[in-house]
Amino acid sequence: MTDGVRLHLPDLPPDLQFAVLPRDEQAFAWSFEVKRAAMRGYIETRWGWDEALQRRLHRERFEEKPLARILWRDRAIGSVSLMRLVTHVRFGEFYLFPDYQRLGLGSRILRHCTQLTDAASLPVRLEYLKWNPVGTLYRRHGFVVIGETESHWLMERPLTDSSRFAFDRHA
Repeated sequence: MTDGVRLHLPDLPPDLQFAVLPRDEQAFAWSFEVKRAAMRGYIETRWGWDEALQRRLHRERFEEKPLARILWRDRAIGSVSLMRLVTHVRFGEFYLFPDYQRLGLGSRILRHCTQLTDAASLPVRLEYLKWNPVGTLYRRHGFVVIGETESHWLMERPLTDSSRFAFDRHA
């Protein structure tokens, strides 16, 4: 991790757990499979799928971000990273295997993560490919576009009034 620390992601009863991935080859291979399953179609649409390039890019993310395996009913269904920086929390590497998409799990996980960032009194930021429909999920959860690159929307979910109030009470 370059400039942040892993934000602890507690389990979400009754059926979601988050297990920190070790920094080993088996965890790397598994997390790459999740990314490939979730993102290959979106990446191929624009650039084609270059396996070596995608492995290299994923290796960089794997080494810089604290990844967790998402378990639902004891099945590994995806990955997520939540990293605390000085000014915000970085939400990323959020991939679900296709069989577990559109079941409401992404909303539950995202809501859980934003509640943690509210408790930490920090906004949360993310980015996603402009042509990936996941943007509707992020907008439903209060994220707004704060910038863009040629290929990505950069989004932030600002602190809510209630999270600011909770912070002020503890100040």
